[in-house]
Amino acid sequence: MLRGLITILALLTTLHGASQYYIRGDVKDINDVPLQNVRIYMPATRAIYSSGFGGGFGIPSARASDSLIFTKQGYDTVCVRFNTSEYLRVVMRVTEKKDVPVVQKMVSFTTGNDDNQTRISTYYGETYTRLIENDFVKAGPAAQTTFGLRIDKASYSNIRRFINQQMEVPPDAVRIDEMLNYFNLNYTAPDSGLTFHTQSQITDCPWNPENRLLFVNISARKLDLSKVPPSNFVFLIDVSGSMDLPNRLPLLKEAFQLLVKNLRPIDTVSIVVYGGSVGIWLTPTGGDNKEKISSAIEDLTASGDTPGEAALRTAYKLARSTFIKGGNNRIILATDGDFNIGVTSEKDLEDLIVKEKESGVYLTCLGVGMGNYKDSKIEVLAKKGNGNFAYIDNIREAEKVLVLQFTQTMYAVAEDAYINVKFVPETVRKYRLIGYDNKISEFRNVISEPEGGEIGSGAGNTILFEINPAGNDSLLKNAPLATFNIHFKNPSDSTEKIQQYQSLYNYTPYASLPGPLRFATAIASFGLKLKNSKYAPDLSWKLINKITQESVVPGDYLHAQFIEMVNKSEQIYTKRRNRRR
Repeated sequence: MLRGLITILALLTTLHGASQYYIRGDVKDINDVPLQNVRIYMPATRAIYSSGFGGGFGIPSARASDSLIFTKQGYDTVCVRFNTSEYLRVVMRVTEKKDVPVVQKMVSFTTGNDDNQTRISTYYGETYTRLIENDFVKAGPAAQTTFGLRIDKASYSNIRRFINQQMEVPPDAVRIDEMLNYFNLNYTAPDSGLTFHTQSQITDCPWNPENRLLFVNISARKLDLSKVPPSNFVFLIDVSGSMDLPNRLPLLKEAFQLLVKNLRPIDTVSIVVYGGSVGIWLTPTGGDNKEKISSAIEDLTASGDTPGEAALRTAYKLARSTFIKGGNNRIILATDGDFNIGVTSEKDLEDLIVKEKESGVYLTCLGVGMGNYKDSKIEVLAKKGNGNFAYIDNIREAEKVLVLQFTQTMYAVAEDAYINVKFVPETVRKYRLIGYDNKISEFRNVISEPEGGEIGSGAGNTILFEINPAGNDSLLKNAPLATFNIHFKNPSDSTEKIQQYQSLYNYTPYASLPGPLRFATAIASFGLKLKNSKYAPDLSWKLINKITQESVVPGDYLHAQFIEMVNKSEQIYTKRRNRRR
C-alpha cells in the first residue's frame, strides 16, 4: 500500500514538473513594431509555437531556463537563452535580400518531387499560374504528403463562364480542389468541442479499374451568427477604366448591396477605391447606417488606371486604424486583377501581401470580368493574404458567396490549416493527390512548409486520392490505410493545434456509394478531362456523362447546372477536335 502511494506521488510530481514553468515575452523588429506569426521552436521538447497579435507569446516549459529559436521569412534567425523569472524581449532584424534566396510555401508537397521551371500562362489575354499535377508516390515509411486546406471556389465559376461563352477552358484555370469546394459536399457537423469532423471512404476508380478512389471529407464547425464578434470590413473596390463593363463594376455594385443587408449595428464598413488615384470613398460607418453605405456604393463610377499596390497599402492602413481586437477584421478586394501602376508582378504582390497580413487582417478576394482577367494575381493575394477567393460571373453567384454562404466567406474558424498524410505501405502501393496542384514556380528554392489556408464557418472540404492497393479488397478489409494530421490555429490564437484521424480500408462498391461522393467523382472526372490530364488519358465524355447522370439530385439547381456544363463542354471540345482533324 505504502509503495503504491509513493508511486502515485512520484507520478504526480513528474506530471506537475513537466509544465511547472511558463515563459512570457514578445518579439518585435528593430523599429519596435510587433511581429505576428513568428515561428518559435523549443529544441528541448521539439515543440513549435507562434507569436500572436502584438508579437506576444506564452510558452509552458519544464525547465526554469532553456533556449528558443525564432524564425520568420525575411528576418535573421534569432537563438536566445531564457529564464522563466524574466519577461523575454526578442528583436529580429530584416535580412538583406542579397543574402537570402527567394523561398515559396507550397500548396502541397510530397517527399521526392522533381524540380521544374516557372512561368505564367496566358489565354485570351487572361493570365493564369502554370500548374503541375501531383504525381503518383510510392508509399513507404518515409513517404508523406502535406497540403494546405482552403475554401477557395473561384475555379468552378470561372470554368462555368468559359463554357457559357462557348470557349475551351484554359487547363491552368482548372483547379479540381476548388471545384469540389464549390459544393460543400457530404457536410457533417463536428462533435462538441472539435473544430473538424473527418470521415473517409474507399471505392472503385471509374477511369482506372486497377486503382481505387479515397474520399476524405473534412467539415468545419459552424459559428452561431448571434455570437459572432463585431466585424471591421474594408471594401477595396477597383473602379479603373477596365471595370467599365456590365459584368464588372455594375455587377460588383449589386453584389456589395447584397452584402450590406447582412450587416449588424456592431459592424463597421469603410470603402477604399482605386482608379486613376486611390481614395477613401467612405469613412468608417456603422452597420446600422445601411442607407449611407448603399448610397456610397451606388455612386461608384469607373475610369483611370489601376494603382493596385497603393490601394492595397491604403486599405490595410485603414483596416489597422479601425482594428477591432478579438473581432473579424477583413478587407474585401473586388477587381479584375489588372494592376498596371506600381507593383504589378505576381512575385512583388506576394511580397507585399505577406508583409501586410502580419497586421492580423484577413483578405477576401472577389474576381470579375473576362478578356483581361488576371486570375494569377488575385489568386496570389488570396493565398498569401490569409483569406479566400471567389469568382463572380453573375448576380446569382454573388448571392451564393455573399448571402447564402456569408459566414463561410467572412468568418474563419481556423487559419494556417494544413494536412499531413502518411499511407500504410502494407495497404497502399502508391497514391496520388487529385487537385491541390502547385505552381511550377514553387518547385524552385522551396521550403518544406505548406501554404496553410483559412477555413470558414461550416465549410466542407472533399479531398480525393487515387490509390493503388497492395492487395484485393476482401484481403484489405478494414486494414489501417492512412493517418491524417490536421494542423491549424484558432483565430486570434498563436498556438498550433493538431487533430488526428485514422483512416481504414472500408471499401464500398461504387454503385453503393452515397450520392454526394458519386457526385464528387463526376466533378473530379470533369476536371481531369478539362485539364487533359495524363493520369486519365482514356476518360471519355460518355463515361463522364454516365457518372454525372447517376449522381445528380433531381430538382437541385446546382446539379442541373453541372449537367448542362458537361453537355456544353462535350459539344465544344468535340467540335473543336473535329475541326483540328
